[in-house]
Amino acid sequence: MTTWTLRSASPAKTRCDVVVVGVLSGGSRPQLAPGADDVAAAYGRKLAPLLATLGVTGKAGEVVKVPTAKAISSPVLVLVGLGREVTPAGVRRAAGAAARAVSNAASVALALPADSAELVRATTEGYLLGGYTFTTYKKGDGEKKAPAEVVVLSPAARKKDVTAAFAEAQTLAAAVSLTRDWVNTPPNDLRPPSFADAIVAAVKARPRGAGKVTVKVLDEKQLAELGCGGILSVGQGSDAPPRLVELSYAPKGAKTHLALVGKGITFDTGGLSIKPAAGMHEMKSDMAGAAAVVAATLAIADLGLPVRVTTYASIAENMLGSAATRPGDVVTMYGGTTVEILNTDAEGRMVLGDALVMATERQPDVVLDVATLTGHMVVALGDKVGGVLGDPTVVQAVLDAAEVAGEDHWPMPIPEHMDERIRSSKIADLAQHDWIRWGGGLYAAAFLREFTAGLPWAHLDIAGPAYNGGGPSGHLTSGGTGVAVTTLVEYARGLASS
Repeated sequence: MTTWTLRSASPAKTRCDVVVVGVLSGGSRPQLAPGADDVAAAYGRKLAPLLATLGVTGKAGEVVKVPTAKAISSPVLVLVGLGREVTPAGVRRAAGAAARAVSNAASVALALPADSAELVRATTEGYLLGGYTFTTYKKGDGEKKAPAEVVVLSPAARKKDVTAAFAEAQTLAAAVSLTRDWVNTPPNDLRPPSFADAIVAAVKARPRGAGKVTVKVLDEKQLAELGCGGILSVGQGSDAPPRLVELSYAPKGAKTHLALVGKGITFDTGGLSIKPAAGMHEMKSDMAGAAAVVAATLAIADLGLPVRVTTYASIAENMLGSAATRPGDVVTMYGGTTVEILNTDAEGRMVLGDALVMATERQPDVVLDVATLTGHMVVALGDKVGGVLGDPTVVQAVLDAAEVAGEDHWPMPIPEHMDERIRSSKIADLAQHDWIRWGGGLYAAAFLREFTAGLPWAHLDIAGPAYNGGGPSGHLTSGGTGVAVTTLVEYARGLASS
């Protein structure tokens, strides 16, 4: 268990196994960033030739370890690149890279730029998330040893907003890590019933004094009684039946009501419209949206934000059993809308549709849904940026929240002609898919909008950034990233303060 401390102290005189400082690449030569002034003074004229000899550039992502030879009190100095200027995003990435570089140290002092609440938050979040590991299935002691103590050095350590940001960063990082844990869990161990159980367990495990969150789980029989045809149609090919989990956080004095809906496909074969085999193992991450909205709800409650939140995690497994939904089937959604199924690999919009209608019945002020929904969005924006679609005002508020959270999202349109495409079915109210190659992500958002009852709404398509199939970078580790959690929390914070 790591002990975290926020302290105002000299990094040159702090006694830890490792001191981490930032390096800026701007100017004629690299230089130590603010927060490391005492370290620069301790090295004096030796610093510039030392950096030159080691080839230090200050480029973002760069990490260099230096034995200090008693130039400062700590035996090891770690230099991490910040790029050309100090930004929260750059500090967050640098702290994450440092966490992986010093994971075997017993004590670490972080002397990155941290003279404001947002930089202290970035430093703390970055280190916690960059040091994240998932070793549940590793034999023996596969996990690197986390430091027993981490000290964040800040000249503003005694300011109330800074100490609050330090504590909140730990709460947010825990929520992101919970999401990563669920996304990284193998699909044989996280099927719909067990995912629902895990959510219930996470709610019950919260400490006393945290904002009250209630949880309710609807099983396949209850879903059938309610007429949730979308969720049932996706899950009927699996022997692990679907679930719909509802969370509620209703603090006293809340004047705004936010509804969150998340796609929870615990494994996606594509159904009878089967996916290619290559890369299918990553389809365990198709429940990242549901994981994100649940973890965000718990974080909102833990932070005590004065906004009411109703959350739906719509959970199913898209398999190829004998009862699986066929292309050409017509499904009646919760609320009565009929949908012609034309591609069983476009299942996410089906499970979301039922949950969105249910959410609108609670009469929230705004609805956000989060889903690893379309490969089209990955084609459009790459695998590091999420798309945001919906009402322009809500979309802009989500983008503003994402900027504070340090996540990359981009606005995308829902053109008018998408209304014609989603109504192209000759036998049902809506066509679930139309096989036109262009604008599939926009089509999916137009389809979802049909289930929002005209309420203010935005859709976050996180198909690209939800899962990192490559190596770690900055505060993002391999596997589940936990994207959207902090954006949702910041969005809720904005509602609470408006």
